[in-house]
Amino acid sequence: MPDIPKVTILLVEDDPGHARLIEKNLRRANITNDIIKVADGQQAVDYLFSNGRAPSLLVLLDLNLPVLDGYQVLERMKNDERTKHIPVIILTTTDDTREVARCYELGCNVYVTKPVDYDQFSDAIRKLGLFMAVLMIPDGG
Repeated sequence: MPDIPKVTILLVEDDPGHARLIEKNLRRANITNDIIKVADGQQAVDYLFSNGRAPSLLVLLDLNLPVLDGYQVLERMKNDERTKHIPVIILTTTDDTREVARCYELGCNVYVTKPVDYDQFSDAIRKLGLFMAVLMIPDGG
């Protein structure tokens, strides 16, 4: 089996409770990858465009963020050669079909709506973790 680089997950979520719940349920789905958490869009952009970032990344991106919103982060990522191949999973409470379409037009790979109910939210993140466990991510280095 080829040596597959370990993918670092960049979790961009401004709600600390959601961030903890997401990480907890990814761990329950046996996701052992490093998870870098940032709380606003500017921190995400700073991390993504720093020279020392991990070469293999997967971004879990909320849309409703302070400073720069998720749409701005997604657009910057997909318009830059250095980051356009990084997979982006939108993870947000927004379920408006126009917003879903906009994210796909900007280049997101997967759009997941966070359920409001705690148990449904936990279950959705565990299922996302199972999905992430089988994803093949290109090496950005």
